Amino acid sequence: MASEKVTFTLDSDTVRRIAQTAARLGTSKSGVVREAIMEYAAKAGRLSEAERLRRLAVLDELLARPATRSAKAVDREIAELRATRRAGGRATRSPRK
Repeated sequence: MASEKVTFTLDSDTVRRIAQTAARLGTSKSGVVREAIMEYAAKAGRLSEAERLRRLAVLDELLARPATRSAKAVDREIAELRATRRAGGRATRSPRK
């Protein structure tokens, strides 16, 4: 892996923690920072607990609403969509909104 030298300004407590962690793990300070960034980047795309709970509440609210169409009507529409897809799609383009 190619390395690139960069400069960041960190508070002294963070620098101390990096040094302590590197000493405890027997690795370089750069290695500690690299690993921390990889873990942070992996978590950054995930939902926070509050956002996860908010989305679940919205889903619960939607599921609690009464159905607006019968199951038979929904099954018919799904069958029509599948048939259309198997046939290669629409004969004409849908109007743009």
